[in-house]
Amino acid sequence: MMMNDWYKSSYSQGGGDNCVECRGGEGSVQVRDTQNRSLGHLSFPMEEWAALLWGARSGEL
Repeated sequence: MMMNDWYKSSYSQGGGDNCVECRGGEGSVQVRDTQNRSLGHLSFPMEEWAALLWGARSGEL
């Protein structure tokens, strides 16, 4: 079951054009483009999402 609330990064600023939103559920994370919400979302297993965040935080990406 997915949580209903989408969250925008705290790094996103009001006029930014490069924002994404995400929401988590049981074992997966959904990601969508803030400017094009009607186009749908991508879904990633929780493990892959965690690896992406780890890579970004550690400077690997």
